Amino acid sequence: MAIRVMLVDDQVLLRTGFRMVLAAQPDMEVVAEAGDGAAAIEILRSTAVDVVLMDVRMPRLDGVEATRRICAQTDPPKVLILTTFDLDEYAFSGLKAGASGFMLKDVPPGELLSAIRSVHSGDAVVAPSTTRRLLDRFSPMLPSTTQEPQNKHVGKLTEREREVMLLVAQGLSNGEIAGRLVLSEATVKTHVGRILTKLALRDRVQVVVLAYETGLVRAGGGAG
Repeated sequence: MAIRVMLVDDQVLLRTGFRMVLAAQPDMEVVAEAGDGAAAIEILRSTAVDVVLMDVRMPRLDGVEATRRICAQTDPPKVLILTTFDLDEYAFSGLKAGASGFMLKDVPPGELLSAIRSVHSGDAVVAPSTTRRLLDRFSPMLPSTTQEPQNKHVGKLTEREREVMLLVAQGLSNGEIAGRLVLSEATVKTHVGRILTKLALRDRVQVVVLAYETGLVRAGGGAG
């Protein structure tokens, strides 16, 4: 079954370009388009979508708030933030709102297609190390959404799960974590899955964000 994609951007030419790239793929189908976040939310009420390519700066309802509302729904589509600037605070607000990652609008077509497939399969498309580096810069500027229940969820982790979480938050891959802790990569993957389930997080990027918000990792990459 083809990956059902929605394009959300206020620039018609950009949507047209993305649609042409996706239409050439046998495993993808553009099922909807919207010029702003409000229109996207309305369309999603009647259209089944797997992945949303979401611009951040749009009229009426921006991509960050639209992402927050979409990700709060039951069984929502995955959201991939598209941004013009590599260091864009709006993109990070989007990650905090529940997006599975972000990419630049001028990304090569092959990378965009790979990102859509990765997001659809449940992976994050932003390397945690990249997310951490950028959060180091923007975390002091972003409003914290830390709440006591989040800290309590972290407290439910086993000692090993907490150890794995810290390494994920520091940007290590499953293979690197396995080498650091002398575990099999499959075991690390199992631990990561349990961490995501216990903390009600969607992917590794959200682990990194939560680690910052709860103080487990501080700006600069050190453990709290």
